[in-house]
Amino acid sequence: MGTAEPLVVGVDGGGTSTRCLVATLSGEIVARGRAGGANPRSARDPGGNLTRALGEALFRLGPGFDPHDVAGGVFGLAGASAAGRERALALAAAAWRAAALPGLPVVVPDILVAFTGATPYPSGSVMIAGTGAVAARIADRLIVRRCDGYGWLLGDEGSGVWIGRQAARAALAALDGRGPPTVLADRVLPALAVGRPAPEEDGAAPPAGEARAQAIVAAVYDGEPARLGTLSPLVEACAREGDRVALTILDDAARLLVRTLDTVSAAGPALPVVLAGSLLTRPTLVAERVREALIGRPVVLARDGAAGAAALALRAAAVSAGHATAGAETEAAHRRLLAAGDAPGEA
Repeated sequence: MGTAEPLVVGVDGGGTSTRCLVATLSGEIVARGRAGGANPRSARDPGGNLTRALGEALFRLGPGFDPHDVAGGVFGLAGASAAGRERALALAAAAWRAAALPGLPVVVPDILVAFTGATPYPSGSVMIAGTGAVAARIADRLIVRRCDGYGWLLGDEGSGVWIGRQAARAALAALDGRGPPTVLADRVLPALAVGRPAPEEDGAAPPAGEARAQAIVAAVYDGEPARLGTLSPLVEACAREGDRVALTILDDAARLLVRTLDTVSAAGPALPVVLAGSLLTRPTLVAERVREALIGRPVVLARDGAAGAAALALRAAAVSAGHATAGAETEAAHRRLLAAGDAPGEA
């Protein structure tokens, strides 16, 4: 596919998946790509996933695509704050060069593209809770204050990985007698073993007691940290069945997320509060509790961070063209991107 209109690229690289889209300056989405997670702190191959998502989107443009049609791009990456910015810049640049695109993309934290992918408003606050967890106050589409997002080892309180870690700890505590009984003790190991041969397939009985505890430990430490987030749906299911330990984990997760958001929330009741990430945009118990705590505030569910990244790229292109600020056409293009972007939970 060829196009006479310049193109922009938007990338949203989170802990679990990377989404890329290519759009025209008028806000029409013309191609998409997707790959695994791109957070250097939790994903096994962040650079490769960025390259694959971008490459897939550009491939879908067809043989008539000219790399010089791309006027710019924005990568919104988990782990791209100050502590991880140098590596995030290098990963984005490598993916960009692998696609033979001109210049270099702009790299911003994924929390900013989550906000701009949900609302055309320039200011407000945003909370992401998926694999990780972070909140920020946004002013004029810039992050002016943030809280948490410190990664699976030091923070991300209330996130999917945090929930998974609590589930594994609760299972171990139940097995060795330190904690109360919970069905998690029986279900954590099979959930972690998804994609691996089950013991019964080898003709052996599932491990019990100390053997099961050690098998859980091995399964956790043998996988990448982001894999703990796959336990979050299990905790949800156990909580809905009435398991008190699982329910307490989710209650604590919601409480921690609200505390994180309240730490940065912008003053002014009219400013939007964007909720992003699978824990908050899907029908989870955590989402129910968080939204209950935010009743009376203008909550907006995030849609497509890649569309938000493309919107920032559109605005940058307008400035590069000599406009001091985005005009009505750019505002309309931003809104068009939001309308065409993926809804929460879509592939």
